[in-house]
Amino acid sequence: METVQQRPKKKIPIKRILLITIAAILILAIGVGIWAYLQVKKPLPQTSGERTVPGLNAEVAVYRDNQGVPHIEAETDQDLYFAQGYVTAQDRLFQMDLSRRQASGQLAEVIGSSMLDQDKFFRTFGLRRAAEASIDAYDAETYSYLQAYADGVNAFMNQAIDAGELPLEFRLAGYEPTPWEPLDSLTIGKFMAYDLGGNWQGQAFRYWASQQLSEEEALELMPVYPEEGPVILELAQSIEVDIEEAFAQTSEYLPHPFSGSNNWVLSGDRTASGQPMLADDPHLGLATPSIWYETHLSSPSVNVTGVIFAGVPGIILGSNESIAWGVANVGPDVQQLYFEQRHPEDPHQFLYDDEWVEAEVITEEILVSGEEPVMHEIVITENGPLLSDYAELAEDEEYALSMRWTAHEATTELKAVMGFNRATNWESFEEALRHFQAPAQNFVFASTDGTIAYRANGHIPIRPEGDDALLPVPGWDSSYAWQGYIPWDELPTIINPDSGIISTANNQITDDDYPYHLTHSWAQPYRHQRIVDVLYANDDHTVEDMQALQMDAVNLQATEFVPLLTNALTNSELNDLETNALTMLKNWNQIDGRDESGPLLFHLWMDGLTSQLFDEHIPEELYDLFEGRANIVDEMLRDAAEGSTGAWIEKAGGLEALTTSSFKEAVARATELQGDDPNEWVWGEFHQVLFNHPLAAISPLNYLFNATPLPADGSRITVKAASYNSETGIVTNGAGWRGVMDLANLNETYHLVGPGQSGHVTSDSYHSQREAWVDGDYHITSIDPATYRENSDQLNLVPN
Repeated sequence: METVQQRPKKKIPIKRILLITIAAILILAIGVGIWAYLQVKKPLPQTSGERTVPGLNAEVAVYRDNQGVPHIEAETDQDLYFAQGYVTAQDRLFQMDLSRRQASGQLAEVIGSSMLDQDKFFRTFGLRRAAEASIDAYDAETYSYLQAYADGVNAFMNQAIDAGELPLEFRLAGYEPTPWEPLDSLTIGKFMAYDLGGNWQGQAFRYWASQQLSEEEALELMPVYPEEGPVILELAQSIEVDIEEAFAQTSEYLPHPFSGSNNWVLSGDRTASGQPMLADDPHLGLATPSIWYETHLSSPSVNVTGVIFAGVPGIILGSNESIAWGVANVGPDVQQLYFEQRHPEDPHQFLYDDEWVEAEVITEEILVSGEEPVMHEIVITENGPLLSDYAELAEDEEYALSMRWTAHEATTELKAVMGFNRATNWESFEEALRHFQAPAQNFVFASTDGTIAYRANGHIPIRPEGDDALLPVPGWDSSYAWQGYIPWDELPTIINPDSGIISTANNQITDDDYPYHLTHSWAQPYRHQRIVDVLYANDDHTVEDMQALQMDAVNLQATEFVPLLTNALTNSELNDLETNALTMLKNWNQIDGRDESGPLLFHLWMDGLTSQLFDEHIPEELYDLFEGRANIVDEMLRDAAEGSTGAWIEKAGGLEALTTSSFKEAVARATELQGDDPNEWVWGEFHQVLFNHPLAAISPLNYLFNATPLPADGSRITVKAASYNSETGIVTNGAGWRGVMDLANLNETYHLVGPGQSGHVTSDSYHSQREAWVDGDYHITSIDPATYRENSDQLNLVPN
């Protein structure tokens, strides 16, 4: 019998197996990559064609130009603001949702318990309650615009949810947004008042200083030396509230200490065009997306362009066919801390004019993602909410701190905004200003009839004699209550000055003859002085000149302090590296240019000098409460150089010892950062702008949402404001929007919105203005249909 021999199996070469495996992995990776790319691209808004939108009354045309700026044309104002809500949500819905949640104290609901303390703080502060108080103050017409805007947001939101096209951030965070309400827009407005209107933290810090420091040291940390210094400290020293425990966590939630702005306006006698010219650049936090959203709105009653906070209807800064306007923060004392005496047996009763008065108690449920809800109690006295109790201090403490704030009252800023948008001259604009109450702002104005004007506008309290806004005052004594607000017609106002120039940069705006208190804490004078120097230098300024001034990085603080500080080093022993560094600094042109060496050493020196003065004596958690620190240090140095050494510099060993040790430390740090050749140090390698996205804190999402940092000119005290983190060098605060308007042609205005218009990471306008922001490359926005319709995407929103 024959045996059938089986053919041996052919072995597949290992190399071939590897190739097949690699190919399969590549195909899988490509497939996953394509899927991921499509998921990221999916939420990009429709910008052309036609889209049916329930809720519209008539068709609305939306043209998006090459920067992603929407030009919205509507037949009625109701449809205009509906479409504005819809279009803004297309680009910024996630930002809008985070903004209302932050201001309302609702972040823990979607992020988790890490946000619980912040939620408690903002609920106690009461931004949403303040917005609720404002609703009834609005007339029916203005409220209808709020409602139309909310309806537009919800129309887009519903479509995005139904189509699975919500922005990527919602899917990463694992939640869907709830319907938008008019109250949400007003709450965002109150948050901006919070960001630009704080002085309670300075009072809290000075109270801590009165308790923990010597009398001389505490008084030296006042923004002004009070006439009766020891007297005002007596009461503060006699009352005990644990400031460190009460406000230890608040530094993350406080307004940025360098939030401010530049603005100026020139008459036609000062410009090349012969018509007024206006420039504005508000300084707030820099992030992705920008706090500002540029829009052009057109209907039979309005044709206005400029910027607005995402989540709010109208245009708050910009121009129409007849006028232009801008703002800078006044920074007045519009808040007051009060000592409250608690009843020994009832924690909800407080002494007021010799009687125990029951406080209002609100208990709010805070939802926390993945955990049980938390009940939070808010106690509101005759003076305001117990701010010190947000951290839930023991109710058996005899004293607490409450706060009164102008923005807690009903205010009607949106009505003012609508008035600005429709104003045609100073008279109609000034009338609209009556409705803008919080935050108090320095408004500059120009119109095509040649008028230029200025007004410090808003509710600013009249304080009783004995209340200088430096420290908390007795809440149980009604004589310390505010005595109304500065009368509207007595607020600082300038119309058509002979100089043809009006400018502000958070600088002191009144002299000693002004009868009312505004604030003690003006900005350092350097930005304003530089602006004034440039504006007065000639009388034929152009748009390009105004743009260059907004980008100006001349450091006048260095002009003052480099000679002062280097003179103090005259007898100091320096090694070769330190000597070379000092020579470099003396030869520096005192411009904070990104390619310069001098700014790195100068700012490290100034920062280090301040740290050596205070770090060992002021708790880190209270450092951000230290209002006016920069001005106070400047004054200490000036006084010491003139032979009047104060307590703090004396404690540091005197001016020479302080400047020497801080200089050596600055040189050592610069060497560690960038090597041992001072002439090779570069400011821009340290001082860089990132435009951080809120989800970039979660690695590796930073690689998705953030771009590479860019070297940036400027600093905290230059006209091109670019305040930075002293440890990392990353720029965190500056002009998210810059605008220049020549009244000779308001059809075309000049803008920068850093880093771009869109909140969608794959959009062409997500970071399209990032480099432009650094370089000062402005774009033109037109309100002429023949111009903006050309080469723009057109989306028609049609009713169903």
